[in-house]
Amino acid sequence: MSNMEDNSSRVQEELQAFFGEANAMRSLLILLLSIAAAFLLSKIVAFIIVKIARFVATISDSSPDTEKQVRLRRIETYLSVTIAAVRAVIVGVFAFYAWNLLSEGATVGAAAIGASAFFVVLAGGTVGMILRDITAGAAMIIEGWFNVGDYIDVEPFDKLSGVVERMTLRSTKIRSLSGEVIWIHNQYMQSVRVTPTGHRTIAVDIFVNNQAVGKTLIEKVIATIPVGTLKVIKKPEIATKEKWGDYLWLFTVVAETAPGREWLMEDYFIDSLKELNERRRGPQTIVRPPIARYADPAAERSFKRAVRMANKK
Repeated sequence: MSNMEDNSSRVQEELQAFFGEANAMRSLLILLLSIAAAFLLSKIVAFIIVKIARFVATISDSSPDTEKQVRLRRIETYLSVTIAAVRAVIVGVFAFYAWNLLSEGATVGAAAIGASAFFVVLAGGTVGMILRDITAGAAMIIEGWFNVGDYIDVEPFDKLSGVVERMTLRSTKIRSLSGEVIWIHNQYMQSVRVTPTGHRTIAVDIFVNNQAVGKTLIEKVIATIPVGTLKVIKKPEIATKEKWGDYLWLFTVVAETAPGREWLMEDYFIDSLKELNERRRGPQTIVRPPIARYADPAAERSFKRAVRMANKK
């Protein structure tokens, strides 16, 4: 009789062990399938959003309307942020349901508490840094610091600049003019300098004592300036010509350069003018060193307003 009882208990133990292993395998399979499904779905959704963002970027880059470009870049920025948010939501939902299936007999509230506890334990070492990034990213997006497609300089880092290719609540992806890809945590951006139009307008003031000769010298140097997307965006031109006294004229040459290519006007253009002036036989035509300055219309309007306010005081 005792032998039969021993056999029966042994069988029960083996069955329990078998079903326990089966439940463990089932739980592991559910977990793996949930991870795979969350990863696949997040990839599909991200791919769709990226396609929409690229379509918006194409329209933005081809639009001649500056205000429309800003609006479209803002939409592109929101889409970029949406990718990370959607991925987080998908992973969270799948994690919740996976935990619910693994916790048989548990209530939905208990499953949520368990999943939350698991997340806190897993992310305990990094959640503080992530929250600081998210807070900084959300503030920058709400305040509209910059958009995807803008050229920015990031402070307090030396020479950290480039075009914003992607922005999330946690980080920002920048591509420098040398082709390097830079990722920076949002919490480390203390300030940014933005070139919203994608180019910088530079004016060069040139004083000459002979109008005809001075114009010839300027036009010769203008003919040597390279034009292109990452050079001078359009050919420099003589914007104004003013007479200063009986024997002095002021020529102002204006050009639009890509960020980082200001030296084409500040150095190359001015040095070439000086060289032509020195090589010319006879009296010197350029009577003063040419002066290079930024000529952004929006900045000039702001400075004029500041000057009027100062005069009133």
